[in-house]
Amino acid sequence: MYRAIGCLALTLCLASPTAAADAPPAKRYTIEQLMGGDSFGGASLSPDNRKLLTTSNRTGIANLYVVPVDGGPIKQLTDSTKETVSSIGYFPHDERILYSSDQGGNELAHIYVREVDGQVRDVTPGTRHVARFVEWAKDGKSFFVQTNERDPRYFDLYEIAADGYARTLLFQNDKAYQIRAVSADRRYVAMSRIHDNANKRTYVYDRTAKALSEVTAGTTPVSSEPQTFATTGATLYYTTDNGGEFAGLARIDLATGTRATVFAPKWDVASASLSDDGKTLVVSVNEDARSRPYLFDATTLKPIAFADPAPGATVGVQLANNAPFAIVSTANGAIPGDVSILDLKTGRKRLLLSAQPPGVAPGDLVAGKVVRFKSYDGVSVPGILYVPRGAKPGDRRPAVVHVHGGPGDESRIGYRPLVQYLVNGGYVVFEINNRGSGGSGRSFYHMDDHRHGDADLDDVVAAKKMLAETGFVDPARVAIQGQSYGGYMTLAGLTFRPDAFAAGVDLYGVANWPRLLKNTPAWWEDLRQLLFTEVGDPDKDDAYLRKISPVFHAERIKRPLLVLQGANDPRVLPVESQDIVAKAKANGVPVDYVEFADEGHGFRKKANQIVAYRTIRDFLDKYVRGGTAPRAEGNAVAGDLPLGP
Repeated sequence: MYRAIGCLALTLCLASPTAAADAPPAKRYTIEQLMGGDSFGGASLSPDNRKLLTTSNRTGIANLYVVPVDGGPIKQLTDSTKETVSSIGYFPHDERILYSSDQGGNELAHIYVREVDGQVRDVTPGTRHVARFVEWAKDGKSFFVQTNERDPRYFDLYEIAADGYARTLLFQNDKAYQIRAVSADRRYVAMSRIHDNANKRTYVYDRTAKALSEVTAGTTPVSSEPQTFATTGATLYYTTDNGGEFAGLARIDLATGTRATVFAPKWDVASASLSDDGKTLVVSVNEDARSRPYLFDATTLKPIAFADPAPGATVGVQLANNAPFAIVSTANGAIPGDVSILDLKTGRKRLLLSAQPPGVAPGDLVAGKVVRFKSYDGVSVPGILYVPRGAKPGDRRPAVVHVHGGPGDESRIGYRPLVQYLVNGGYVVFEINNRGSGGSGRSFYHMDDHRHGDADLDDVVAAKKMLAETGFVDPARVAIQGQSYGGYMTLAGLTFRPDAFAAGVDLYGVANWPRLLKNTPAWWEDLRQLLFTEVGDPDKDDAYLRKISPVFHAERIKRPLLVLQGANDPRVLPVESQDIVAKAKANGVPVDYVEFADEGHGFRKKANQIVAYRTIRDFLDKYVRGGTAPRAEGNAVAGDLPLGP
């Protein structure tokens, strides 16, 4: 069961209206101002702990940068102007760098080495295949990657030598296993396999015995994922819910079969990693829509005292290489993304990088608050509520209900410029985690199975009623918005609940389920069974899938619709958006369509984000707000969305 926070009286449960009423109105900002800061991600320390490698969009597109840990100017290492570059990290024993990059968002990523002299080498060359980094070998002499070059459906495991980049096949994958970790002696390969949307199991392949064994034995459906091997020996750490509501962390000694529970919180353990010396275990818990780190002694499994570095924010921790400090990243609606140095002995924290936009007062941003409400059938549904500063009960403001991707993803605490732009412009925003979302337990996750565009959609409709009861929102001016699966929910809302919402904003959403499920990328073989068992099998469930597909019922759409799409999207093909736009236009309703030629599933380039988000708020201002609220500018822009599948 998830922690019983429950729904207090609405006026208390819904983001402290009293505080919102007492706060002065925020200064109005343009989207350019709200996106004026640099984003940072993929932090990695150099072997001597003196430099921090990061990915930043400072130039408008993601590139690699390095900054001295003791302070100093940030230096750009790559100068891509077309393709986004994502940091993997430094080599363990020198300052060569690994990174990944695809082409125009097509998701055909390769792994690259940036040599110390700046030269770049593709260590996974070829065409039309995907390469994924797995991890470094414990001795730092090689690293492991998986590619689908042999068979586009399956990812084989290769070891690449740090000296010379010679490549060795370690495991040929013929059943869509997801490879996660390799033991220190390279004998064991840990992997997971999706059997259906209720059953994901952990396996280990013994390369010496040439035998595959299951770690999660038994017949009960489980959700399990390997995390890491110990730095020596054959101990594997893995997450598992053991068929219960939430996933805890366990470990098994493969040599003896001995098992132990490491951590079983009342939320999901999201990930676990070991320090370089293998003595400290870092565990990240998805704690009520925010990441919270915990530390454990890897020998005794006893907790290590570690104060929450930023209560109310999503926090990530990376321990330094054999040194008593850590890199800490923090973010929420009011903190765009800080990277700090945390002294583990004294607890002192020193800011190293800040994504705070210049000229934007932190007090003008809204952090967002996790709230819960009772839906149409009494189910408690969570989400993140953002109320504009200075809002007062009785204001009857316009509102946007935002639906995440997935379908099983979750809106998490973090900084999203689009949300801040809408809130700063006077909109109440609710990021709903409707039934079927992750983070609220196994039972909640499965409540929408084969009920998509219906049971989950009615949570969104119920959220509209809840927002009206706060006293802040005009129920006649509530829009639905979402990306990917959330885009589908937007289209479903306008199609199957045509009177519920004032307008809809669809970012690369599914319109035709039979077509999408028949045309998933080849490298989605591991996810295909999940989608078929959760949503439907196109060969067996065609009638049902057509029933829940908006494109076949588009004549019902009668409210304004905005659709945004990437031309290179390999998941939701552009034809999905183009078809629904054409059919909705035939109804005589206002329909706008924007397609970005150089984007895929999600918009990565800052210039495109600005165009997209400006278009979104202009659309909402025209069809939802009705031009009644003040604006900072005539043609503004909006911010940054998470890129769910």
